[in-house]
Amino acid sequence: MDILTLITFSPLIGVLAILLIPSSKKDAIRTAAAATLLVPLILATRLWIDFDTAATGYQYVTQVDWIAALGVQYHLGIDGLSVPLVWLTTLLLFLAPFAAWNIEKGVKGFMLLLCLLEVGILGVFCSLDLFLFYVFWEIMLLPMYFLIGIWGGARREYAAIKFFLYTLAGSVLMLLAIIALYLCVRDTTATPFSIPVLSDLLRDGMLNGEPFGANLVNGGVIFGWPFLKWVFVFLFIGFAIKVPIVPLHTWLPDAHVEAPTSISMILAGILLKLGTYGILRVNLGMLPSIAPDFATIGAVIGLVSIVYGAFVAMAQTDFKRMVAYSSVSHMGYVLLGASAFTSAGLNGAAMQMFTHGTSSALLFLLVGVVYDRAHHREIEGFGGLASVAPVYTGITTLGFFAALGLPGMSGFVSEFLVLTGSWDKFPILTSIAVIGIVITAAFLLWTLQRVFLGPLNEKYKDMPDVNGREIFTLAPLAFLCILLGVVPMLLLGHMDATLEQLRQLFS
Repeated sequence: MDILTLITFSPLIGVLAILLIPSSKKDAIRTAAAATLLVPLILATRLWIDFDTAATGYQYVTQVDWIAALGVQYHLGIDGLSVPLVWLTTLLLFLAPFAAWNIEKGVKGFMLLLCLLEVGILGVFCSLDLFLFYVFWEIMLLPMYFLIGIWGGARREYAAIKFFLYTLAGSVLMLLAIIALYLCVRDTTATPFSIPVLSDLLRDGMLNGEPFGANLVNGGVIFGWPFLKWVFVFLFIGFAIKVPIVPLHTWLPDAHVEAPTSISMILAGILLKLGTYGILRVNLGMLPSIAPDFATIGAVIGLVSIVYGAFVAMAQTDFKRMVAYSSVSHMGYVLLGASAFTSAGLNGAAMQMFTHGTSSALLFLLVGVVYDRAHHREIEGFGGLASVAPVYTGITTLGFFAALGLPGMSGFVSEFLVLTGSWDKFPILTSIAVIGIVITAAFLLWTLQRVFLGPLNEKYKDMPDVNGREIFTLAPLAFLCILLGVVPMLLLGHMDATLEQLRQLFS
């Protein structure tokens, strides 16, 4: 069996094992889940080490017929864009059972859904067939819906339904675009859903000497727009909801606030990256003839997300909601960098996906630590915690510095690359985007002051510091925030060849 199949489906073995454990043995279920999710992390680490950083094509490819009558294949492969996200997924899902160790309600169901969630996420990152990609995209949606709706906070049903409806609306648009592409190329190739094949067919917007889509509509034009522009927009909206971009972001704060800590960590750390991954892989990689027409729109959307997210985060009084809105701001940098089509911009966008995954996951875990002790998240309700929880204060300070892009931290490198890569094409927009960095630093430092400095709130004079289990979940993410700030080529080296090949599509 190939390694990508093993990584993707190995959590299902844990599902079977967990089902056999009596529900009353909660610690055994938690341990089984952690052991199960360690397997794909080990395999993904091996994949990272053995990955050929100089190669530009897909590696570890598996391609067999699945639904032959439609040309659907079980087609897996990874490149420099997907391999870091595969590894990050396995790391965060391995840490999730430890972050959720205190959950007492329905432990078996919670851990089973975590394993299923990992299968869906990894399948999206490894799929090279659009039909398979869509199947995994939908598989990922269902476990997240139940994890929020059953184990979330007071308004969990509202948050879960809102998350589901927004994502489902985007999925419908994606499905329409995929079906439209299939109807165009089904007579042209035996593998009409293959992402590499479609990338070659769609490169110049023509098919058999005619505008793409001419076999479906008169002249390949719908309401004055070329057929492929509509395909691009439908796919972009589907992915943009998951990013999420402003104004399609309103599901995110509710989902974050109501979700358990471990699920907020996964949601911010990896699920948001599914949207930007889809934009880079499908919108830019498959439709390079159309993407430049929307470059300025993409950059403006990115800028609005950066500035709006930062200002709204500054206005929050809830610790978790503040971190949620900061994610909206930080994901805007990915869109801004990707819209520039430069080497620095694309590398910065791809690196921002990874670095935000580590820093945001770290911050949500930290919010969960203090919530477990204080049972509230009101920023003004704390004060002076540095005197009773110095280790927690130190790790939180590190997480804040990583999120605000302090030099020496991973966030600085990715944001610097985005800004330098975007400057030549969008100098005015890039200049305005710097406001987001300043505001992000302002609200994070202001939060640091209100929560940790000043006189101690007497209600928390006996608050315990972080324990060993919590340090186990926090330390790997804090270490990555520092490591990738000091040695960014550990990440950029894996991505550069793939992203340079993507950039050449627009030269």
